[in-house]
Amino acid sequence: MNRKRVVVGMSGGVDSSVAAYLLKEAGCDVIGVTMQIWQQESEEEMSANGGCCGLGAAEDAARVAQMLGIPHYVMNFRDEFRKKVIDYFIEEYQAGRTPNPCIACNRYVKWESLLTRSLQIGADCIATGHYARVEQLPNGRYAIRRSVTAAKDQTYALYNLTQEQLSRTMMPVGAYDKPQIRAIAEKIGLLVAHKPDSQEICFVPDGDYAGFIEKTSGYSSPPGNFVTADGTILGRHRGITHYTIGQRKGLNLALGHSVFVTEIRPGTNEVVIGEAEDVFTDHLICDHLNFMSIPDLSGELRVTAKIRYNHSGASAVVRRRSEDQAEVLFEEPVRAVTPGQAVVFYDGEYVAGGGVIVA
Repeated sequence: MNRKRVVVGMSGGVDSSVAAYLLKEAGCDVIGVTMQIWQQESEEEMSANGGCCGLGAAEDAARVAQMLGIPHYVMNFRDEFRKKVIDYFIEEYQAGRTPNPCIACNRYVKWESLLTRSLQIGADCIATGHYARVEQLPNGRYAIRRSVTAAKDQTYALYNLTQEQLSRTMMPVGAYDKPQIRAIAEKIGLLVAHKPDSQEICFVPDGDYAGFIEKTSGYSSPPGNFVTADGTILGRHRGITHYTIGQRKGLNLALGHSVFVTEIRPGTNEVVIGEAEDVFTDHLICDHLNFMSIPDLSGELRVTAKIRYNHSGASAVVRRRSEDQAEVLFEEPVRAVTPGQAVVFYDGEYVAGGGVIVA
């Protein structure tokens, strides 16, 4: 019997480590790979940053692989990560949008680049430690299914994967919840059994996005005006890269009550300020569409739509506007629809598709 050869993307964390273990126990020929993606950093910085892509991650993954008795390699994806993730991240903030770099990293680096290189070394597929499931539906298409645990579900960040990528992907962790994964790791003696989860964007661990952009690109977003929707000047802002839709904290506007960012206007370098109710809307426009459980969108599709990673989802109808643009109409207004973020459409437990919010 031919054993399936699987390359597991090992971040050094407990989830991907247990994924490798589960696949080995299932009889797969498992190869561990850690993706080296940090840019122009010293070993000390990489070790300190850790996360899913620092030096410490590679060392932890190597130790886990040795304990599991599987080969482990470090592959250099710095160029791909720089081009597809960091440059995109910087350009989006400069354009007044709020990007989701994890979605770009998943689509173009963790899948496209890793899968291509894995196939070149004779692998049949790749696997990750994401809390999601891949299934082939009765219509023949592959789709991401929600994990068994809503608390850790990561399907939102995976909506942009292609059919070819999904057909060669395994996600064994999606059938478990986090306590079960940690229990498995503890039972088999993995040193990373209680390693904390990484929370922030891996290449901006301190959360200072504007500072990262300036340090990396040399671009410092110039100060401008806080204005109301009709153009009344309220004060000065520090630069549009410091703000996102729905933001309340850090505005430093003494108006006597809480106000919120409702729009960012890069053309005039203005940040629009409004009241709490101004942050709500019942519709949005999205482009860069990708469909998963369905081949395409014709007519209307009733879905549950998520407008950010930690959004619980809202009932909505999706309508095609043009070849690569759709309109989403919500039954009830949703808060802080943010250009640059993804909107992901769910049909029950399955990802039907999604796109990037334009307005």
